Amino acid sequence: MNTLVAATGAERRFTLILFEAFGILALALAAVGIYGVLSGSVTERTHEIGIRAALGASRSNILALVIRQGMTLTGLGVVIGLGAAFAASQAIATLLFGISPLDPLTYFGVIVLLLAVSAIACWVPAWRAARVDPMVALRYE
Repeated sequence: MNTLVAATGAERRFTLILFEAFGILALALAAVGIYGVLSGSVTERTHEIGIRAALGASRSNILALVIRQGMTLTGLGVVIGLGAAFAASQAIATLLFGISPLDPLTYFGVIVLLLAVSAIACWVPAWRAARVDPMVALRYE
């Protein structure tokens, strides 16, 4: 009986480890994607950012502009992801032990983690945009 219980637990544990690995991979891909989109956007908008800086925009204003753009994308992704998670939660209900498929604490924790990772991914391109020299950016083409 102990062998049977251990085998059942091992199978479930393996499945949950796979879900965890795929979740971490998805989080890393989301962070890299947000970073890539914002980095490309900052590169494309170097001239515009230089004009903003030349007209008096402070570094904090430029920083806020780029971070706001990235966090807007993140917010849209969170809304779409929540809808997909609610729809898919019934499919994995048999693999969950001790929590409901619609556990608010789990959803809240995932959203906070995603927002924190996204904020870090937004920070680097925003910091680079805030450091743009207006004279160099105005000559950039």
